Amino acid sequence: MPGYVDGFLLVVPKKRLNEYRGIARKAEKIWREHGALDYVECVGDDLKTQMGVSFPKAARAKAGELVVFSWIRYKSKAHRDAVNKKVMKDPRLVKMMDQAMAFDHKRMSYGGFKVLVD
Repeated sequence: MPGYVDGFLLVVPKKRLNEYRGIARKAEKIWREHGALDYVECVGDDLKTQMGVSFPKAARAKAGELVVFSWIRYKSKAHRDAVNKKVMKDPRLVKMMDQAMAFDHKRMSYGGFKVLVD
């Protein structure tokens, strides 16, 4: 299954991780209800690396912040576009977006990816 993935890299203050987890659980429910195949949120654990650019550096993490790497999987780019159109109109998501975020959205990296190997 070739598929399509939206990927995210962001930072969350350690003291707000539980709050972020709650937001992520609500978001997962919304995306899945509208057709996303998979929704995964991961918090950094073993991020010290001797090669390449570390996730904390790429995310511009500061002291007291955790790196979160996440993705949402779809059948295709067209499927992603259709799902996201519904999600962005969902009143539950609109309400969450009106509240203060548990992360700095200005430092979030996001992009859509064609699946290369599955």
